[in-house]
Amino acid sequence: MNTLQKSLVALTVGSLLSVSAQAAMDYTGQPYVGIKAGKFMVDVDELDDPTAYGVYAGYNFDSNFGAEIEYVGSNDTDVDTGLSGVNAEYDLKTYGAYGTYRYQFPNTALYAKGKLGFAKAEIDVSVSNILGYSGSSSNSDSGVAGGIGLGYNFNPNMSVEAEYDYVAEDVTLLTVGAHYKF
Repeated sequence: MNTLQKSLVALTVGSLLSVSAQAAMDYTGQPYVGIKAGKFMVDVDELDDPTAYGVYAGYNFDSNFGAEIEYVGSNDTDVDTGLSGVNAEYDLKTYGAYGTYRYQFPNTALYAKGKLGFAKAEIDVSVSNILGYSGSSSNSDSGVAGGIGLGYNFNPNMSVEAEYDYVAEDVTLLTVGAHYKF
């Protein structure tokens, strides 16, 4: 083997050992904060699906179990009223508290995540017409919520996650996020 080949083999083996060591790290007592963005999927024909954005924070009690809180909001999204001269829009907000479970796939930086807890969804609707009349209304729903996802640890402090969450009746959420572990 020439020197270049030996260097490449050493670099490859070192990278694999680094990823394996990173995957086996103990995250006991580790807090984290993150941001996420994606799409609310609202199962009501007249409502368009709004863009979602949010923040979250959590704490890993050990390598598998943790707790997480989050806030996710949306942009103002049009409502199809079917009436000429009537404009309506809505925004959606969710607040949640969850217990989490992470399964670290062996010899890789990839992990699966599940969460189960309680969430509150709030919707604010505003309506106006061409005559200048306007009004608004708010509604909320709360109950059991949860989600599943996949994540990747870039290093001991940085991860990305893709999640699918059930928030409330007729409302699910698909997001991609990144978080920093302290």
